[in-house]
Amino acid sequence: MTALRTPAQAREALEREGRSIADFCREHELDAFTVYQVLAGKKKGKRGMAHRAAVLLGIKDGEINVAKPEQYGPAAQGETGR
Repeated sequence: MTALRTPAQAREALEREGRSIADFCREHELDAFTVYQVLAGKKKGKRGMAHRAAVLLGIKDGEINVAKPEQYGPAAQGETGR
């Protein structure tokens, strides 16, 4: 089992890899606002996209549901973005 990271360590890991948070979000089809909240410690990653982000960032130990990203965020709630 890999040691868990703090949000600051996760941010530093992205910097070491030369990846921006926006790149990380696009690569994993995550909402950038949610990822920033997880990295700031405002969201703990208990469920949904925050959970997925925390696990992918190495902040939280857990499993990622293979559900499609459309099941999260505005699209899942019927918002069309207009």
